[in-house]
Amino acid sequence: MAQTDTLTIAAVERDRPSPMQWVWQGSTVIALVVLVVVFTIAGNGVFLTAGNMTNILNQVAILTIIAVAQTFVMVVGDFDLSVGTTATLSGASAAALMIAGVPVVASIILALVVGTLVGVVNGILVAYLNLSAFVATLATMTTVGGLALIVTGGTTLYGWPEGFDFLGQARVNGVPFPVVYAIVIALLAWAVLRFTTIGRRWYAIGGNAEVARLSGVSVRSTRFLAFVVAGFLSGLAGIVLVSRLGSAGSSSANDLMMFAVAAVFLGMTLLRSGQANIGGTIVGVAIIGVVQNGLNIVGVNTYIQQVLIGIIIIAAVLLSGLKKKNA
Repeated sequence: MAQTDTLTIAAVERDRPSPMQWVWQGSTVIALVVLVVVFTIAGNGVFLTAGNMTNILNQVAILTIIAVAQTFVMVVGDFDLSVGTTATLSGASAAALMIAGVPVVASIILALVVGTLVGVVNGILVAYLNLSAFVATLATMTTVGGLALIVTGGTTLYGWPEGFDFLGQARVNGVPFPVVYAIVIALLAWAVLRFTTIGRRWYAIGGNAEVARLSGVSVRSTRFLAFVVAGFLSGLAGIVLVSRLGSAGSSSANDLMMFAVAAVFLGMTLLRSGQANIGGTIVGVAIIGVVQNGLNIVGVNTYIQQVLIGIIIIAAVLLSGLKKKNA
């Protein structure tokens, strides 16, 4: 009996993370804290002010929504390169409809339908026609980008009813509405992935699709739903972005796809399993927002910022891969 107890205690001790393992596991959060400290010092006190913090939150609000959309797809082990162009097309569609005289509410609903339909197409191509998610969404990204050019005529749209601007420019107790939307959507997404059956099924498919299928999960319809949700959220992000900017361009949200991917990969490093997760995605978004804002305050060139974001993506992918191996 004593020998059994000794073996049990030894096993528990081996499973208990060491201080270095805690540091390794929380390296992404530590990096965020270090960045905040560095930019606070380098920015001569300008960075860590209430006004600048609100500014950062407002800047990353749209990215947060699109990153959440990308998270859903990456949870099931897929990829969606079209989230940025989908946001652009939905926002441009809402603008064009309102300028044409369609009521604001109807224009918003129709624009959400546009984003959802892109998700439907992606879901059919990947889940039912078995195309590679990378290839399929690359094709839709190109197609949707072209449709956005057609809708806008390659110009910037503006001049819709002022009531639409309330959606993205109003504030509640000093907090911009886009920030409120981002917080609510992130919390809902976390709850869906954490507590619902569909969330558990998405994670099961992402872990091992064949095992999930043998367990009774309808893999095709479940993967399909992830792309549909991503399309809807991307469309919503595009609409809010147009309202906040007061104009709709032909590529206004295209670059957000790259940042969304970076945020999700950064978030994946928080789990030993290396899976996509909402909490980690939010930390990833925060890192990107802090880096962009801090570099602007310090006066670093925009082109150099893009190089640094690329390096961050590479580092995140490598770190996530290492954690998977050590899991």
